[in-house]
Amino acid sequence: MTVESQKETLGFQTEVKQLLNLMIHSLYSNKEIFLRELISNASDAEDKLRFAALKDDSLFESDPELKIRLDFDAEKNTVTLTDNGIGMNRDDVIQNLGTIAKSGTAEFLKQLSGDEKKDSKLIGQFGVGFYSSFIVADSVEVFTRRAGTPVEEGVHWQSAGDGQFTIENVDRTERGTQIVLHLKDEAKEFADGFRLRNLVKKYSDHISFPVVMKSESEEEGEKGEYETVNDATALWTLSRSEIKDEEYKEFYKHIAHDFEDPLTWSHNKVEGKLDYTSLLYVPGRAPFDLYNREAPRGLKLYVQRVFIMDDAEQFLPLYLRFTKGVIDSNDLSLNVSREILQNDSTVESIRTAVTKRVLDMLSKLSKKEPEQYQKFWNEFGTVLKEGPAEDFSNREKIGGLLRFASTHTGEQAQTVSLDEYIGRMKEGQSKIYYITADNFMAAKSSPHLEVFRKKGIEVLILSDRIDEWMMGYLNEYDGKQFQDVARGDLDLGEVETEEDKKHKEEAAEEHKNLLERIKTALEDRVQEVRVTNRLTDSPACLVVGDFDMGAQMKKIMEAAGQKVPDSKPIFEINVEHPLVQRLENEQGEDRFKELSAVLLDQATLASGEQLQDPGAYVSRLNRLLLELAN
Repeated sequence: MTVESQKETLGFQTEVKQLLNLMIHSLYSNKEIFLRELISNASDAEDKLRFAALKDDSLFESDPELKIRLDFDAEKNTVTLTDNGIGMNRDDVIQNLGTIAKSGTAEFLKQLSGDEKKDSKLIGQFGVGFYSSFIVADSVEVFTRRAGTPVEEGVHWQSAGDGQFTIENVDRTERGTQIVLHLKDEAKEFADGFRLRNLVKKYSDHISFPVVMKSESEEEGEKGEYETVNDATALWTLSRSEIKDEEYKEFYKHIAHDFEDPLTWSHNKVEGKLDYTSLLYVPGRAPFDLYNREAPRGLKLYVQRVFIMDDAEQFLPLYLRFTKGVIDSNDLSLNVSREILQNDSTVESIRTAVTKRVLDMLSKLSKKEPEQYQKFWNEFGTVLKEGPAEDFSNREKIGGLLRFASTHTGEQAQTVSLDEYIGRMKEGQSKIYYITADNFMAAKSSPHLEVFRKKGIEVLILSDRIDEWMMGYLNEYDGKQFQDVARGDLDLGEVETEEDKKHKEEAAEEHKNLLERIKTALEDRVQEVRVTNRLTDSPACLVVGDFDMGAQMKKIMEAAGQKVPDSKPIFEINVEHPLVQRLENEQGEDRFKELSAVLLDQATLASGEQLQDPGAYVSRLNRLLLELAN
């Protein structure tokens, strides 16, 4: 089989063109990050070779000493980074350097505003990797060969970042990848040994492979010899007392390919029945693919400091998929695979412990730095809400981390914890009350809240799409039951006086005929008509049966193309409202039926649901308006 050697000129993927243009113009104030990104990529390539060589040590090609070499030429104005890692073949180069193979690209590009300062942060959030080269270089060359392939299958890639690149096969004896940056005139500061050494110490000291440069001082060693300029020690293997906060932050940026600092982190070494080290981070900002449950996720897995895989999802449940970090275990075999991980009891034990550690880390953040925790909640709260359904054993811990809007704050921001709510409960109140709706305003203005306002009882307002589903699994917290104020019989506990209860019973008996007439008038549209204890100002409202599906869940199922089970609402009426009293005095059955239907439709709209026959409602309303006009 002959190797393609002809030179090809190919175009970048459209998204790459846009990203290159934005980086060149938006990240000028953060030029130096290019070196961190390239060294991180080189470190990943070294990790991948070491793992592949576990099965086939011939991939080392008699060069087992893994390192990253950094050179510069002030006269030619170049910086060259060389690794002897896994390398790339021709197809790898086209795929990795010509496209952005990361989900969320379209959403990322929609967010860009043209404001350089804001776009700079977004680009950092998205991660730029290799493309950061073009921040400082007006031309970039890549020479590479995949480990284990013939010398003649080396590849030469070149681009000026102008929308296209050239690629050709060349002979290359060394495995791995060499990147040559032809610096822009305004970036010639980087063709300097002192500057480069400082950047390696600043951003890449924690890289576990040696980054070597030629010695420039007789005192440091023979001039021209290569020497290691970083610590080259895996950060997580050090004790916490040896690591500065800045080093933790830079390591996070390395493993997460993020420009921003993490919100918090937890570094822990476990010895005994299990022997492993974990270094876990909570990011400061959500990635664009956070809500894609199929996107790659998980922790970097090392076994005895040997890199095994990038996204080991087995160590954390899906609702904690935002967590970044490293697990290094001495209890797993070096040839572990994803399939083996799925059936390993050690993994399950580590998963249980790591899950608890992440939840404890968040709990500590919420208590010690509530403002920082609120930032976390604003970014990741919706994902954490998946927890009660996925992690039964930790429901109480997750419940303590949830935040809600409420009638007490009157604001859409979700800032109220369940502990705060319980601390404000009325004397005699035994339940945690909540209401779900499509949006905050619909919930806030719901007629179901009227009696709670009258009695000064706080109600949690849940308007995220996931909320009703979540509450199906979150039955209680701190020994107190949850109650949906729009579902079933409303139990106000001791807050409702005996006089209130007696009044409701007497009203139901007194207006028994009215309830039966309305039920007959509405035929099969409702399952029951009864006197309410929920309303003080509105004439009527709809109530969901105890075991019926709510409006939010119906919409989720419909959107998923699933059949929604049939159910009819309970129709509650406020017999003290003037409209209901007028209705009760109506003698004409046709008009009574018409007015009953209008009340039901209004209650349906007030609950946030759609009318089955909007046209019929408009016709009825128009007829009533004409009667009033006459």
